Amino acid sequence: MSMAHVIFAGGCFWGMQAVFDAVQGVVSTTVGYTGGNVDNPTYEMVCSDMTNHAEAVLVNYDDTVVSFDELLNIFFANHNPTTLNRQGYDIGSQYRSAIFVANDEQEAKAIDKIREINESKIYKNPVVTQVLRERTFYEAEEYHQKYLEKRGKKSCSLKPKHMSISEKEWKEKLGDEKYHILREKGTEKPFSGELLYVKDEGIFTCGACGNPIFISDNKFDSGSGWPSFDEAIPGSVVLKDDFSHNMYRVEVSCAKCGSHLGHLFNDGPTDTGLRYCINSKAMDFERE
Repeated sequence: MSMAHVIFAGGCFWGMQAVFDAVQGVVSTTVGYTGGNVDNPTYEMVCSDMTNHAEAVLVNYDDTVVSFDELLNIFFANHNPTTLNRQGYDIGSQYRSAIFVANDEQEAKAIDKIREINESKIYKNPVVTQVLRERTFYEAEEYHQKYLEKRGKKSCSLKPKHMSISEKEWKEKLGDEKYHILREKGTEKPFSGELLYVKDEGIFTCGACGNPIFISDNKFDSGSGWPSFDEAIPGSVVLKDDFSHNMYRVEVSCAKCGSHLGHLFNDGPTDTGLRYCINSKAMDFERE
C-alpha cells in the first residue's frame, strides 16, 4: 500500500464524501473546512459565508489502486466546475469548486486536467475550479461525517426544480397573512402558531409550495414561541445572510420556491447544535 491524500471541494460535502467513499482504493474520507481565514470554524460560521472556508473532503487513498488522475475524473464528473461559488441551490463561497493539492505533481496534474476540460468544450463556460496548496483542514462536526450513509441515502441531489410564479399569483394563492410571512419575510407573533404545539409524527412542508422541509423527529420545544428543528431535510432549504433590523442572522428559505421560512441559530440543545426557528404559518403539516 502506498498512501497519498488530497482535499476536494465541490459543493455540499455530504454528497462529495459519499462519491469518494464508493471508490475502490479510497481508504478513508473526512469532511471538514479549509482555505479560510478563521481558526477552528463551526458549520454556522462557514455557512455565514464570512470565513472564506470551503466545505471539503479529505481523501486518503492507496495510489497503487486508484490514481490521482482517476480521482480527478471522479471529482469533475460529480459537480459543475463552471459555476462560481455555487452548486445548484447551494450558494456561497463555501460551495466553491477547489482542489487543495499536497505536492507539485498533484498541482501540475490538476492544472492539466482543467486545461483538458476547457479545450474539450464540454462546458459552455470555462472551469472556475481553484487549484491551491493544502492548508489547515478542520474536521467538521461529527453529525456531518458520513451524513448520507447514516441516513441510508446515496446522494443529496434530490432537489426540487425551481418554481416560477408571479407575486400576484402568490398573493392570490396564500392570502394576506401567509403572503406577508412567506413572500415579504414577515414574522408571526410568538406562541401564536398552531404548528408550535404539534407532537404527532409526520412531515412539515413549505406553506407556499408543499416542499418537504422538516420531519417531526427533528422538532423540539425551544421555548422561543416558534416551531424549532435541529435539522432540515437535505437539499430542502437555502441559507442566506440576513442583515435586516440592524442585526446579523441566517435566513432560511425554501429551496423549491424561495419563500421565507424563518432563521437558523447555533444555540440548539441537540448534537447538531442547530435551531431552525420557523414561522408556523410558513409551513403545513402532513401526519403519517
